[in-house]
Amino acid sequence: MSDISLDVASTDRHAPDWLILCIACIAQFMVVLDVSIVNVALPRMGHDLHFTQSSAQWVVNAYVLTFAGFLLLGGRACDFFGRRKVYITGIILFTLASIGAGVAQTGTQMITIRAIQGIGGAILSPATLTIIVTTFHGPRLPKAIGAWSAVAGAGGAVGGLLGGILTGWASWRWVFFINVPFGIVAGTVAVMYLREMRNRDATTKLDVTGSVLVTGGLAAAIYAVVNTTTHSWTSSTTLEWLFLGLALLAAFIFWEAKVASHPLVPFKIFRSRPLTTANLMMFLIGGTFFAMWYFLTYYFQGVLGYGPVKAGFAFFPMALAIIVGAQISSRLLSRTGVRPLLQIGAVLGALGFLWISLIKPADSYAGHILVPSFICAFAMGLLFAPLATAATSGVDRSDAGLASGILNTARQVGGSLALAILATVATDVKNHAIATTSQAAAYTSGYDRVFQISALVTVVAFFVSFALPRNTGRALAAPSATSPEVASPLPLEPA
Repeated sequence: MSDISLDVASTDRHAPDWLILCIACIAQFMVVLDVSIVNVALPRMGHDLHFTQSSAQWVVNAYVLTFAGFLLLGGRACDFFGRRKVYITGIILFTLASIGAGVAQTGTQMITIRAIQGIGGAILSPATLTIIVTTFHGPRLPKAIGAWSAVAGAGGAVGGLLGGILTGWASWRWVFFINVPFGIVAGTVAVMYLREMRNRDATTKLDVTGSVLVTGGLAAAIYAVVNTTTHSWTSSTTLEWLFLGLALLAAFIFWEAKVASHPLVPFKIFRSRPLTTANLMMFLIGGTFFAMWYFLTYYFQGVLGYGPVKAGFAFFPMALAIIVGAQISSRLLSRTGVRPLLQIGAVLGALGFLWISLIKPADSYAGHILVPSFICAFAMGLLFAPLATAATSGVDRSDAGLASGILNTARQVGGSLALAILATVATDVKNHAIATTSQAAAYTSGYDRVFQISALVTVVAFFVSFALPRNTGRALAAPSATSPEVASPLPLEPA
């Protein structure tokens, strides 16, 4: 690890580590919760705002696209401006956008505000992992990352439960308003207790052009895929959007490599094999698990006839499974290293997806869905902490924000692409089947195909894991001579 120079601003209060961990986890919980909490509310929200089932995914994708596109910018901002400033800025923007989404009156308003909310999440999320990486060290780091991963993963499953309760007992608008008290508490505690930290030698020039190019490219490419539900893959409309997306992404790569004086993504960071491998795996498995919440929501409500509250409670065992899996992996990480945990998690995930792909329209939750969905969620819990550890352990502390931004980008881009592609596949299978079977059976056959593909992708992720060095993650258990406040090779000076 090369020498770095950090600048720390002291405050009058010195918060205990558990409070710093809570600051990071609450915000990450909010950001992940907001991806999944809207799923259960989508049918009623779609009715009120006149969305179709196909167009309703843009309530999710508008958030995820800007989230993914600006994550790298948010991660770099942590290194340049400091984790405290970026955290507080992100939580303010995210909370205000949540209020706006809650009062939206049209579909256009909703999609626009969700895109703004995604930018707030992109600023906030990298700051949470940066706070952890720059606060904890030695054997405490994998435990802190395990807690962060458990909270983040549980946010996905708890979102289904909370979304169902709020939609069924109050209104779908409360799936956005619920963020407000979280935002106020987390922001207030951060202002009072979170110490500033930044790379003192870093330039403060951010690559906004690169961020706009990558966001525009992803949006255009995903729109092209979503568009195939109404236009063929070879139609001029689909091809034009696909070409635009690929052109913008190519322009992003050229800009970063040849033009940008301070690139958003210095490609040299990918010389770290653990970071590169972890991001490829996160891209693959993040997409499959992200899509799982979406399709199970429509299966519960559209096929089994569950109301929002019952559908929400159906996700609760998954939340418990994620928490258990994350805690187990964080405790084993220093002994086993990253790779065995990733391989076990990928195998369990593939088996869970294969099992759940056998669902039928008349299946019971307890007999056919509970166990395989629990296995999938447990696998998710096992995977996320080792992936976060691998992605951040091989880079300088001064690049912690960038590394966390790249990892979150891989998850969100994978999720958004997976949802767009798998939704198209599900629709195509349903359209072919509906002529010879019932509507419920046709929809279920589409969901079955989605889970079969998810199993295959998870198997691919299993083989990708072999690219990781065997000892990745074990070094974290070694005692460190650095300050307990920050894992840095140099003394930290108050600003």
